[in-house]
Amino acid sequence: MIIDNELYEIILKKKKKLVSLRPLNKEQLKLIRDQIEIEYVYNSTAIEGNTLSLNETRLILEEGITISGKSLREHLDVVNQKEAISWIEDFIKNKAKIKEVDIIELHRLTLKGISNYWTGKYKTSQNRILGSKLKTTPPYKVHSEMDKLIYEISENKGFNAIELAAYAHHELVRIHPFVDGNGRTARLLMNLILMREGYPPVVIIKKERKKYFDTLEKAHFGNFKDFFNFIGRAVERSLNLYLNALTPTTKENELIPLKELAKETKYSQEYLSLRARQGKLNATKINGIWHVARKDLKDYVKYIGNMNI
Repeated sequence: MIIDNELYEIILKKKKKLVSLRPLNKEQLKLIRDQIEIEYVYNSTAIEGNTLSLNETRLILEEGITISGKSLREHLDVVNQKEAISWIEDFIKNKAKIKEVDIIELHRLTLKGISNYWTGKYKTSQNRILGSKLKTTPPYKVHSEMDKLIYEISENKGFNAIELAAYAHHELVRIHPFVDGNGRTARLLMNLILMREGYPPVVIIKKERKKYFDTLEKAHFGNFKDFFNFIGRAVERSLNLYLNALTPTTKENELIPLKELAKETKYSQEYLSLRARQGKLNATKINGIWHVARKDLKDYVKYIGNMNI
């Protein structure tokens, strides 16, 4: 296993807890799904340069409002990503194996109305990733490389679900089979793999864009660990959001800004934030701010206290 064992065990424990809450309240479930869907669409498009704010994205998706001063492409970008997520949800219900045509369909949905000539088509000339040292797959090798990727997803020899999803994301970006939309399609493919295994949709936060690209670049050159752990922490965050929304809130499990709760300990906010970033402290980043449950912070403080004995 490449992902940190401690992180993976935490994820499995939280996933098991989420499953134990079934049958889930349909109204609560719809609310959290809608919230994470908007967050996903906003962040995935923002990473690629879309300038719509989170609230503007919500207005477009929920109210059908046109935002003054924003381009048609930006509007289509967010609408397309929502449609692609809906397609994934329908695909999972059918329990079908992932095929090459499914990845092409995710790309078609991503670029629909934006670049109708290239939507669902592979590149015909060499492309590159801006800021990366990687040489992407030449056009004449794309079909064979995509066949190999589909085989690896289907056979999955040795990866757990999170690692497989992260690996598929990396491979699609490495191949870079399309003229445009590779990153958005890769994140959709990653979520398709995760969601069919019972995980909630995973959001790569815009504010973590640099770390996302840095760890992905390492993966392109053989160091998968950092990228797999990055995706693992994103999976944990989504599980935290679902559990927090679907579990009755108490004083002990309410998510509170780490800055506030740090005052109840002898440790600084900076130190605790570092441990959160490292995945040692169970915390969730909401709107760029670390939040933690009082119980989790108490457990962590007790743990490190015992370690210092």
